[in-house]
Amino acid sequence: MAAAFSSLVEAFRNMGVARAYGAPVQIGGEELVPVALVSFGFGGGGDSGAGGGDAGTAGASGAAEGGGGGGFVLPLGAYTKNGEGKVVFRANTLTVLLGLVPVVCAVGMSLRGVVKAVSASRR
Repeated sequence: MAAAFSSLVEAFRNMGVARAYGAPVQIGGEELVPVALVSFGFGGGGDSGAGGGDAGTAGASGAAEGGGGGGFVLPLGAYTKNGEGKVVFRANTLTVLLGLVPVVCAVGMSLRGVVKAVSASRR
């Protein structure tokens, strides 16, 4: 299990702040620094077979182990210079709207619960 865990850690070692901000690129004479939301995770587990599980499916030693990982990258926008030469953030409108969907849903469900509670207390 330790070898599998070490392999996963090594695979995700390069994830982090360096992945959230891309290398500057030149587009139409303008320098842009892409920005993204980067999320990843991994995990693993095992069973020694001593707990009375079905050792026939766990291999010859009676032990089972496994692991996995995954992640996603969501492009948020880019840093660029405006007409005055100041650095500004230009958001990716579609991604920002898609990112707000869970927030709007959570607020809506919370308000629905509050309205139900208030109407139930007035009865």
